[in-house]
Amino acid sequence: MAFYITTPIYYVNAEPHLGHAYTTIVADALARFYRLHGEDTRFQTGTDEHGDKVMQAATQAGLAVADFVDRISSQFRRTWDELGISYDVFVRTTEPRHQRLVQEFMQRLYDQGDIYFGDYGGLYCFGCERFYLERELVDGKCPDHQVPPTFIKEENYFFRLSRYQDWLIGFIEDYPDWIRPERYKNEVLGFLREPLEDLCISRPKQRLTWGITLPFDERYVAYVWFDALLNYLTGLNYPDGPEYRTFWPGAQHLIAKDILKPHAIYWPIMLKAGRVEPFRHLNVHGYWQMATGKMSKSLGNVVEPLTLARVYGIDQMRYFFLREMVFGLDATFSEEALHLRLNADLANDLGNLFARSLGMAFKYRQGVVPTPGTAEPLDEETARQAREAAGDFLGLFPELGLVRKAEALPIECVVRGYLSGSGWSAYQQSGSVCGSAVMCAPPTMTFIPRSCRSRRAICCAAVKFSEA
Repeated sequence: MAFYITTPIYYVNAEPHLGHAYTTIVADALARFYRLHGEDTRFQTGTDEHGDKVMQAATQAGLAVADFVDRISSQFRRTWDELGISYDVFVRTTEPRHQRLVQEFMQRLYDQGDIYFGDYGGLYCFGCERFYLERELVDGKCPDHQVPPTFIKEENYFFRLSRYQDWLIGFIEDYPDWIRPERYKNEVLGFLREPLEDLCISRPKQRLTWGITLPFDERYVAYVWFDALLNYLTGLNYPDGPEYRTFWPGAQHLIAKDILKPHAIYWPIMLKAGRVEPFRHLNVHGYWQMATGKMSKSLGNVVEPLTLARVYGIDQMRYFFLREMVFGLDATFSEEALHLRLNADLANDLGNLFARSLGMAFKYRQGVVPTPGTAEPLDEETARQAREAAGDFLGLFPELGLVRKAEALPIECVVRGYLSGSGWSAYQQSGSVCGSAVMCAPPTMTFIPRSCRSRRAICCAAVKFSEA
């Protein structure tokens, strides 16, 4: 089966931060996993470049909007390139092909009666660029921006979410692992207990000009979320591209929990209305927070991923992210926690294992690492345990049990335990146990790919997976 791994397209009102990096690193690890298995894999990321907040940010920067989005989009691409992110496609919503797709998709829904014109008065958060219902507010404020929304009354176009509410509930119940982890499936079903309001999918050009013009009314531009979600089809050259036919059935979206509603409600209903099959899985992770609370530019505690990687190393940062956060829950970032994790897992455990194994190879085998599992019974048992640990790791990966996967890295513990016991003396006679240490390389390639390339160059002729 072919797999399509996607991150959200990131909003270009600000530079890349730790949250962006985490989602992208998880997606990269998943894409590398499927490639290591020889699966046809397409990994997509990109930038979301329309809307009120982008116009405001460009004005504050003293730049034309087009120049501003070019600059920030380039920063995202450079960040992922420097971090070694192995994306195949980088989509921008200002691309002509994306704008054509959005207009064609909206025209289809309009022609079949799923988009209609009407009056609406509601509470609008400019930070979120969306209308809120009273019941969605917290103490009368936007739950994300902590400011009271503004009442706006205007004529707009609406998408009939309500027409498809029963279908969506039934679909989620029929496919219980479609949204992962389960806590977020339950959250969505809880939201769907209330009647769905139809979605306002336009903005009048009187107050917003930076967007994709509606194909059926030039006085309006598309709502930024309706525009942005369609990027997942743009990157596959929908509807006629072979990429769409090959990869869409295996689509795996990775998102943070703050954009659950658009991805779990708007997007599947858009696809249903457009006669497109649903994506395979929606994988939802939590927030990275500081010990003092949520990261915020206004508080000056936002962590920049490139700064972190330049200080500690790219693989070290990747490993910490993948090891420290339980996928789906929030996690706390601190440099102290980073130090402790890297020293305990990489320097002490994995680093010592390779140093000791290679030292024995040079001392007793003229620097040649033997094929694992070909000599003494004790070594065969070590190789068997290592294979089992690798199998556990590989079995967990598609389910995104990331902490459990990282904990499965103690394939090295199997070998280290052998070397610290009778294996040390046994090795001096048979000498092939250090080859079993090589078996930890394929699983760890997804976590620390640059380091694994170095290990393969030294000693990994026996690695059985193709290079990621």
